[in-house]
Amino acid sequence: MSTGATARDAREGEPAPALSPLTTDTVRELLADRKIFPGVPDELGEDTELILDSLGLVWLLHVVEERFGLVVEPTYEDIAEFTSLRRLTEYLSAAQAGRLEGGPDGR
Repeated sequence: MSTGATARDAREGEPAPALSPLTTDTVRELLADRKIFPGVPDELGEDTELILDSLGLVWLLHVVEERFGLVVEPTYEDIAEFTSLRRLTEYLSAAQAGRLEGGPDGR
């Protein structure tokens, strides 16, 4: 699989490319995208209260899929827990680890 493979390629049975882990800094960078969270402070603390609107969350998950090939489908309970950079990073990291460990659907 080429390095330009998409998440769709991975879902169609091809192995997912090796990716670096989703870290707090990576998620902070993704949140800095003006389409996700306009006006995010450069020094967003890990435990600072974070409120993502539904469109911001959809765009964030789209970007995660495009950049990392990671498809996640959080439940309402999961979304209710996305209250800080730390908690969002923990969720995405756990989803990525599940996929890398060969979880059935990446969760």
